[in-house]
Amino acid sequence: MKLVIYTDGGARGNPGPAATGIVIKNEKGETVASYGEYLGKQTNNYAEYSAAISGLKKAHELGADEVDCLLDSKLIVEQLNGNWKVKEPTLQKLFLQAWNAAQKFKKIKIKHVRRENNKEADAEVNKTLDQNK
Repeated sequence: MKLVIYTDGGARGNPGPAATGIVIKNEKGETVASYGEYLGKQTNNYAEYSAAISGLKKAHELGADEVDCLLDSKLIVEQLNGNWKVKEPTLQKLFLQAWNAAQKFKKIKIKHVRRENNKEADAEVNKTLDQNK
């Protein structure tokens, strides 16, 4: 089964109150999961990685063996695709978690999308941050 994972992470202030936003859709485009997680005071990149990790784990729980991950963070996409080095120690740990989560799928694509094509995941971030003020 193939699922499409849209993830976003955000911090109000950098670092500041941070949250993830995850929306998972089936091949028909129907939403099968949609949620956010509050992370406390973190950086934007920490939130972006946390969202990707959470989305990958959730897709695996839902039974996916193939996923397309769509993120609006060019940094995370390029790092997970092996094009850019991960220099920051905290992000190195998160990269490993994301990498390990990605290995559970037969096929995975990690793609960059423009922010305007990731509105649902972004809305989850903002909803979660607003609930945790």
